[in-house]
Amino acid sequence: MKYLIIIVLFVASLQTVFGQSEIAQKAIQAGNDLYKQQKFDEASSEYEKALKADPANATAKFNRANALAKQNKSGEALKAFTQIAVDAKEAGLKSKSYYNKGAVLSQQKKLEESIEAYKNALRQDPNDKEARENLQKALLELKKKTPPPKKQDDKQKKKNEQQQKKQQQSKLSPKEAEQRLKLLEQKEKEAQQRLQKLKSKSGGSQTKDW
Repeated sequence: MKYLIIIVLFVASLQTVFGQSEIAQKAIQAGNDLYKQQKFDEASSEYEKALKADPANATAKFNRANALAKQNKSGEALKAFTQIAVDAKEAGLKSKSYYNKGAVLSQQKKLEESIEAYKNALRQDPNDKEARENLQKALLELKKKTPPPKKQDDKQKKKNEQQQKKQQQSKLSPKEAEQRLKLLEQKEKEAQQRLQKLKSKSGGSQTKDW
Protein backbone atom coordinates (compact mmCIF):
# COMPACT_ATOMS: atom_id res chain seq x y z
CA MET A 1 0.00 0.00 0.00
CA LYS A 2 1.05 3.58 -0.57
CA TYR A 3 1.73 4.45 3.06
CA LEU A 4 4.28 1.65 3.36
CA ILE A 5 6.26 2.98 0.37
CA ILE A 6 6.30 6.44 1.91
CA ILE A 7 7.82 5.09 5.11
CA VAL A 8 10.75 3.73 3.08
CA LEU A 9 11.24 7.05 1.30
CA PHE A 10 11.36 8.85 4.62
CA VAL A 11 14.16 6.58 5.77
CA ALA A 12 16.23 7.45 2.69
CA SER A 13 15.58 11.19 2.76
CA LEU A 14 15.70 12.13 6.42
CA GLN A 15 19.41 11.44 6.81
CA THR A 16 20.24 14.74 5.05
CA VAL A 17 17.70 16.81 6.96
CA PHE A 18 18.72 16.61 10.60
CA GLY A 19 22.10 17.27 12.24
CA GLN A 20 24.10 14.18 13.26
CA SER A 21 27.43 13.38 14.81
CA GLU A 22 30.00 11.60 12.60
CA ILE A 23 29.70 8.24 14.40
CA ALA A 24 25.90 8.43 14.41
CA GLN A 25 25.89 9.40 10.74
CA LYS A 26 27.92 6.33 9.75
CA ALA A 27 25.67 4.04 11.79
CA ILE A 28 22.56 5.58 10.26
CA GLN A 29 23.98 5.13 6.75
CA ALA A 30 24.76 1.50 7.52
CA GLY A 31 21.24 1.07 8.91
CA ASN A 32 19.72 2.63 5.81
CA ASP A 33 21.66 0.26 3.55
CA LEU A 34 20.44 -2.72 5.56
CA TYR A 35 16.92 -1.34 5.58
CA LYS A 36 16.90 -1.16 1.76
CA GLN A 37 17.99 -4.81 1.73
CA GLN A 38 14.98 -5.55 3.97
CA LYS A 39 17.28 -6.64 6.80
CA PHE A 40 15.18 -4.75 9.29
CA ASP A 41 16.47 -6.43 12.45
CA GLU A 42 20.08 -5.59 11.57
CA ALA A 43 19.04 -2.09 10.53
CA SER A 44 17.48 -1.57 13.97
CA SER A 45 20.77 -2.53 15.60
CA GLU A 46 22.64 0.09 13.54
CA TYR A 47 20.13 2.79 14.46
CA GLU A 48 20.53 1.83 18.13
CA LYS A 49 24.31 2.25 17.75
CA ALA A 50 23.68 5.71 16.36
CA LEU A 51 21.50 6.54 19.35
CA LYS A 52 24.21 5.43 21.78
CA ALA A 53 26.59 7.87 20.09
CA ASP A 54 23.98 10.59 19.82
CA PRO A 55 20.90 9.94 22.04
CA ALA A 56 19.06 13.00 20.73
CA ASN A 57 19.50 12.08 17.07
CA ALA A 58 16.03 12.47 15.53
CA THR A 59 16.83 10.61 12.30
CA ALA A 60 18.11 7.52 14.18
CA LYS A 61 14.96 7.52 16.33
CA PHE A 62 12.69 7.90 13.32
CA ASN A 63 14.43 5.26 11.19
CA ARG A 64 14.50 2.82 14.11
CA ALA A 65 10.74 3.26 14.53
CA ASN A 66 10.30 2.47 10.82
CA ALA A 67 12.42 -0.66 11.15
CA LEU A 68 10.35 -1.78 14.14
CA ALA A 69 7.18 -1.32 12.09
CA LYS A 70 8.67 -3.45 9.31
CA GLN A 71 9.37 -6.21 11.85
CA ASN A 72 5.69 -6.13 12.84
CA LYS A 73 6.64 -4.79 16.26
CA SER A 74 3.67 -2.44 16.04
CA GLY A 75 3.42 -1.63 19.72
CA GLU A 76 7.05 -0.49 19.97
CA ALA A 77 6.81 1.39 16.67
CA LEU A 78 3.67 3.27 17.73
CA LYS A 79 5.25 4.21 21.04
CA ALA A 80 8.36 5.46 19.23
CA PHE A 81 6.46 7.50 16.62
CA THR A 82 4.29 9.07 19.32
CA GLN A 83 7.34 10.10 21.37
CA ILE A 84 9.13 11.49 18.31
CA ALA A 85 6.08 13.56 17.39
CA VAL A 86 5.86 14.95 20.93
CA ASP A 87 9.57 15.79 21.18
CA ALA A 88 10.17 17.06 17.65
CA LYS A 89 10.52 20.80 17.15
CA GLU A 90 10.42 20.65 13.36
CA ALA A 91 6.92 20.54 11.82
CA GLY A 92 8.22 18.24 9.08
CA LEU A 93 9.39 15.56 11.49
CA LYS A 94 6.20 15.88 13.54
CA SER A 95 4.10 15.44 10.40
CA LYS A 96 6.08 12.39 9.22
CA SER A 97 5.91 10.77 12.64
CA TYR A 98 2.14 11.25 12.88
CA TYR A 99 1.76 10.00 9.32
CA ASN A 100 3.70 6.80 9.97
CA LYS A 101 1.82 6.30 13.21
CA GLY A 102 -1.38 6.50 11.16
CA ALA A 103 0.04 3.99 8.66
CA VAL A 104 0.78 1.45 11.39
CA LEU A 105 -2.66 1.94 12.93
CA SER A 106 -4.25 1.49 9.50
CA GLN A 107 -2.50 -1.87 9.19
CA GLN A 108 -3.98 -2.85 12.53
CA LYS A 109 -7.47 -1.74 11.35
CA LYS A 110 -7.62 0.75 14.20
CA LEU A 111 -9.39 3.21 11.93
CA GLU A 112 -10.50 5.84 14.44
CA GLU A 113 -6.99 6.16 15.90
CA SER A 114 -5.40 6.22 12.43
CA ILE A 115 -7.80 9.00 11.37
CA GLU A 116 -6.70 11.11 14.32
CA ALA A 117 -3.03 10.48 13.49
CA TYR A 118 -3.50 11.55 9.85
CA LYS A 119 -5.34 14.66 11.02
CA ASN A 120 -2.39 15.52 13.26
CA ALA A 121 -0.04 15.02 10.31
CA LEU A 122 -2.11 17.45 8.24
CA ARG A 123 -2.16 19.99 11.05
CA GLN A 124 1.63 20.06 10.82
CA ASP A 125 1.75 19.90 7.01
CA PRO A 126 -1.55 20.81 5.31
CA ASN A 127 0.02 20.14 1.88
CA ASP A 128 0.74 16.46 2.58
CA LYS A 129 -1.26 14.81 -0.22
CA GLU A 130 -0.53 11.26 0.94
CA ALA A 131 -1.78 12.00 4.45
CA ARG A 132 -4.95 13.52 3.00
CA GLU A 133 -5.51 10.52 0.72
CA ASN A 134 -4.98 8.03 3.54
CA LEU A 135 -7.27 10.04 5.80
CA GLN A 136 -10.06 9.88 3.21
CA LYS A 137 -9.46 6.17 2.73
CA ALA A 138 -9.64 5.51 6.48
CA LEU A 139 -12.83 7.57 6.75
CA LEU A 140 -14.46 5.55 3.95
CA GLU A 141 -13.43 2.26 5.54
CA LEU A 142 -14.84 3.38 8.88
CA LYS A 143 -18.10 4.39 7.20
CA LYS A 144 -18.40 0.94 5.56
CA LYS A 145 -17.60 -0.74 8.86
CA THR A 146 -20.36 1.13 10.72
CA PRO A 147 -23.36 1.47 8.34
CA PRO A 148 -26.35 3.59 9.43
CA PRO A 149 -29.17 1.71 11.23
CA LYS A 150 -31.95 0.42 8.97
CA LYS A 151 -35.28 2.24 9.05
CA GLN A 152 -38.27 0.42 10.49
CA ASP A 153 -40.80 -0.71 7.89
CA ASP A 154 -44.37 0.64 7.86
CA LYS A 155 -45.81 -2.51 9.43
CA GLN A 156 -43.49 -2.28 12.41
CA LYS A 157 -44.22 1.43 12.78
CA LYS A 158 -47.98 0.81 12.87
CA LYS A 159 -47.52 -1.94 15.41
CA ASN A 160 -45.49 0.38 17.61
CA GLU A 161 -48.10 3.13 17.30
CA GLN A 162 -50.89 0.73 18.32
CA GLN A 163 -48.92 -0.43 21.33
CA GLN A 164 -48.32 3.19 22.34
CA LYS A 165 -52.07 3.95 22.09
CA LYS A 166 -52.91 0.92 24.24
CA GLN A 167 -50.36 2.01 26.82
CA GLN A 168 -51.81 5.52 26.88
CA GLN A 169 -55.32 4.15 27.34
CA SER A 170 -54.21 1.91 30.18
CA LYS A 171 -52.64 4.87 31.95
CA LEU A 172 -55.94 6.56 32.97
CA SER A 173 -55.95 8.30 36.31
CA PRO A 174 -58.30 6.97 39.03
CA LYS A 175 -60.53 10.04 38.61
CA GLU A 176 -60.84 9.54 34.83
CA ALA A 177 -61.61 5.84 35.32
CA GLU A 178 -64.34 6.67 37.89
CA GLN A 179 -65.92 9.23 35.55
CA ARG A 180 -66.01 6.74 32.67
CA LEU A 181 -67.56 4.10 34.93
CA LYS A 182 -70.28 6.50 36.07
CA LEU A 183 -71.01 7.45 32.47
CA LEU A 184 -71.40 3.79 31.49
CA GLU A 185 -73.70 3.14 34.46
CA GLN A 186 -75.85 6.16 33.53
CA LYS A 187 -76.20 4.98 29.93
CA GLU A 188 -77.14 1.47 31.10
CA LYS A 189 -79.77 2.90 33.48
CA GLU A 190 -81.28 5.02 30.71
CA ALA A 191 -81.43 2.01 28.37
CA GLN A 192 -83.28 -0.05 31.02
CA GLN A 193 -85.77 2.74 31.56
CA ARG A 194 -86.54 2.98 27.84
CA LEU A 195 -87.01 -0.78 27.64
CA GLN A 196 -89.37 -0.73 30.62
CA LYS A 197 -91.56 1.94 29.00
CA LEU A 198 -91.80 -0.07 25.78
CA LYS A 199 -92.91 -3.18 27.67
CA SER A 200 -95.65 -1.31 29.56
CA LYS A 201 -97.08 0.10 26.31
CA SER A 202 -97.09 -3.18 24.41
CA GLY A 203 -98.45 -5.26 27.29
CA GLY A 204 -95.69 -7.81 27.23
CA SER A 205 -93.49 -9.48 24.75
CA GLN A 206 -94.72 -10.15 21.23
CA THR A 207 -94.04 -13.11 18.97
CA LYS A 208 -92.36 -12.54 15.64
CA ASP A 209 -94.37 -12.91 12.45
CA TRP A 210 -93.32 -15.45 9.88
